[in-house]
Amino acid sequence: MATDWDRPGEESPLRFDDLAAWDAAYERGENGLGTAAIGLARNCPLAAASPRIVRAMRLSDPNQRGFAFTAAGTAARRHGRLTPELYEALRAEGPGGFAEHAIRDTLTFVPFRELPPWFKRRKIVTGVRNKLESCWLRSTEPISDAVSALRRRRF
Repeated sequence: MATDWDRPGEESPLRFDDLAAWDAAYERGENGLGTAAIGLARNCPLAAASPRIVRAMRLSDPNQRGFAFTAAGTAARRHGRLTPELYEALRAEGPGGFAEHAIRDTLTFVPFRELPPWFKRRKIVTGVRNKLESCWLRSTEPISDAVSALRRRRF
């Protein structure tokens, strides 16, 4: 199955919906496993894709590891939930770095009541921080408007 990013005339070594092909490619140590994990997150049941995504998160290639965390975010978007193993992998990586966007996707697309306690705390902290930043930015607008008005009057 050729993809848009393959060179013309070449077949992709991994299909994005074939769990057995992904497992065999992992055993051979092929490249592109993180990228293929995104396809698994989109096209396969979450329970089947989850262990493969977690394995891809441990790959040595940082680019492919980044794609594996993208796959976790994709799974949260697609399924509206994650498995306990994926939650734990995201928690272990922590906010920032590879897991940042996957954590944000999880907080956005998974209902609050289904989040584990660590993610619930993270969602609350993020919400409070966003509200405070919004209030701060809104409070500085009148001050900057007043300063601009004063500057115009002096000239």
